[in-house]
Amino acid sequence: MAPLGPFGPAPHLLAGVSGGPHSLALALLLGRWAAARGGRVTPVIVDHGLRPESAAEAAGVAGMLAARGFAPRILALRLEGGAGLQARARAGRLGALLGLAAALGAPWLALGQHRGDQAETLLLRGLAGSGQAGLAGMAAARAAPAALLIRPLLGLAPARLEASLAAAGLTPVRDPSNADRRFARVRLRQALADPGGTGPGVAALARAAAHFAARRAVGEAAVAARLADSAALHPEGFARLDLAALGRDAVAVAALGALIRLLGGGFYPPSADSVAALLARGEGTLAGAALGADGLLAREVAALGAAVPAEPGQVWDGRWRVVVGVPGGLVGALGAQARRLRPAWMPARVAAGLPALHSATAPGKTALAAVPALGYPEGSSASGLRLVFAPSGGALF
Repeated sequence: MAPLGPFGPAPHLLAGVSGGPHSLALALLLGRWAAARGGRVTPVIVDHGLRPESAAEAAGVAGMLAARGFAPRILALRLEGGAGLQARARAGRLGALLGLAAALGAPWLALGQHRGDQAETLLLRGLAGSGQAGLAGMAAARAAPAALLIRPLLGLAPARLEASLAAAGLTPVRDPSNADRRFARVRLRQALADPGGTGPGVAALARAAAHFAARRAVGEAAVAARLADSAALHPEGFARLDLAALGRDAVAVAALGALIRLLGGGFYPPSADSVAALLARGEGTLAGAALGADGLLAREVAALGAAVPAEPGQVWDGRWRVVVGVPGGLVGALGAQARRLRPAWMPARVAAGLPALHSATAPGKTALAAVPALGYPEGSSASGLRLVFAPSGGALF
């Protein structure tokens, strides 16, 4: 845990627990670690609802953990079968876990991936043609809008975790999908023929991922340094760039791509070729962001998302998360009314894309009620709406 901190006194962490041996071992080990610091761990079991017995299994895992002094939570998802099931299940599970982290105010979410998982990830990404960043595998710590994702077990062999679980006298749940050869990850796992993760093949792949991760860290440091010299980020969700200081080399391309992903509300940056082409033009739109010749980089107004209910946890436009909601309200773009409300220093297209509270006045009609970023209405806190800039794709790095 030491490289993933600092954690401060009495930390509260969530732990994603499937009921399998590795996530159960995570809960036990993390619980001991937190208890020694006066903190606590909340295990969270996500029931995907894909098998008839899944609800009973989730309840059984929760009971097992409760008997060990934990206060587990169960989150029920209702996923449909079909294409891309494992990817959709991962995305749904992570979204549910982060949503609970935000609701509980728990700043860390621990996941149970281990060295074998890292080896499989490297192979999958290599076969998919991933670049150097993708071949770095899963990060031991990664910032998400609601919490810091940490993977304390990433360097450990699964055999060690199963031995810890056996020593504790716990019997894990075995998900049959982990042996289903329809899934590419399962086929790779079986081809490696090293379920314990102690053989030379898995160890070599894990080392390769670590080397790529070190390279990624060097690249991220170079990007951070370039941004520090050439960009100013504003809390209203835009940036001002000194395009001459940014440059047009590979570092500049990576830096601009990271900013576009952040300000455009996407999960992934656009391709390096498309970013390089935008830099060469000096202005234009890409991946939901618009770059002006003056270096202003902001959300593309034409691509703004539809309004969402002003309820805690809702995310508008992939960028603004509602912290304190307003019953019956909607969060959407300020739009044309930005012309009369924006301060002189704020560019018009930035103001038009600000989140605003709209209240219903009649069926199908709304009226502007508040713009928190502009302090509108002046001297009034009647709306109570609170938002934070929390792009869905997470922080810059």
